[in-house]
Amino acid sequence: MAKTLRVLAWAMGLACTAIGLFHVVGGNAAIPGEADAGPTLDSLGRFFGAIFAGYGLAWLWAARQDPVPATAVRWLAAVFLLGGVGRLLSLAVHGWPHGFQVALTVIELVLPPLLLWLADADERASRERRTPGAPAAGPSLPDPA
Repeated sequence: MAKTLRVLAWAMGLACTAIGLFHVVGGNAAIPGEADAGPTLDSLGRFFGAIFAGYGLAWLWAARQDPVPATAVRWLAAVFLLGGVGRLLSLAVHGWPHGFQVALTVIELVLPPLLLWLADADERASRERRTPGAPAAGPSLPDPA
């Protein structure tokens, strides 16, 4: 599970950093169907793109730690989930967005529970590896004494 968590943390980090930078560079053109949203939304989108790139860098930092810190994963996953909740609120208030945004909403609601579960499992496994006298993983050999 540690490898799965690390791979997902790397994927989150790379994707979020790339998406954030794409929004910084592309502005409104980075939003499907909203190229002419105006200068205020362009400014806002580029600002939030920078924030999202920083969020991605936080995931990359977490992925580089050994073990991947469960507390960091919990906070980062909670922020991602909050983004999905925000999209649901927008859907309730304004209706259905572009289909691509709907797909992102599904990812933002499904992935955080998986990340939380993996972080908990990895934290437990790491704690067991550090605990002296903890039972070894796998079959044990008889004591030669």
